[in-house]
Amino acid sequence: MIVDERMVTYIRSLEMPEVPLLEEIEQEAVDTFVPVIRKETQSFLKVIITMCRPKRILEVGTAVGFSALLMSEYAPEDCHITTIENYKKRIPIARGNFRRARQEDRITLIEGDALEVMKGLEGPFDFIFMDAAKGQYIHYMPEAVRLLTDGGVLMSDNVLQDGDIIESRFAVERRNRTIHSRMREYLYELKHREDLLTSILPLGDGVALSIKRGEKRDGQTS
Repeated sequence: MIVDERMVTYIRSLEMPEVPLLEEIEQEAVDTFVPVIRKETQSFLKVIITMCRPKRILEVGTAVGFSALLMSEYAPEDCHITTIENYKKRIPIARGNFRRARQEDRITLIEGDALEVMKGLEGPFDFIFMDAAKGQYIHYMPEAVRLLTDGGVLMSDNVLQDGDIIESRFAVERRNRTIHSRMREYLYELKHREDLLTSILPLGDGVALSIKRGEKRDGQTS
């Protein structure tokens, strides 16, 4: 828990219910132990999507399609979402959920390894939502930045690992050490790349919000 549990409980208590189908899909995910974005992160995502009004969204990590459907609910009607998933058991569930929501025309699900799929995409995308294998974020980064339009937004979820990110590598469980070191590298790169402006927020399990800077005529980023 990054933020005091009582505070999180209070913030969540203020949330209004989503559309019934989204609530249903979220509960089905919880019942089958499929991780979905936390309530406070959902709220933040909805605000960002409403503010940015993206026409093209890329999601890395579909799971059962909940977050893609959430974004489609708040994105402009002419927005198209491309989402990538490699876990075979979840792909038909996600496709079924897109049909249930009648969003098949607005959401394209691509099966396969996220990095390989991203290398084959042309872009540009106005908004990228990163919510896949945490240890792979650092490998996805070059392609994510390439695919973003100037002024586009990259939102990376689950970057603080329930607070373990501030611990020494040797203080975390051995099985989590590779993910821990790669995530620390990812966050460092997000904050130190000249073509990105990034804020890291202790929201949910940690959110990094990055904007791709455009090029000035003198060669400096703006």
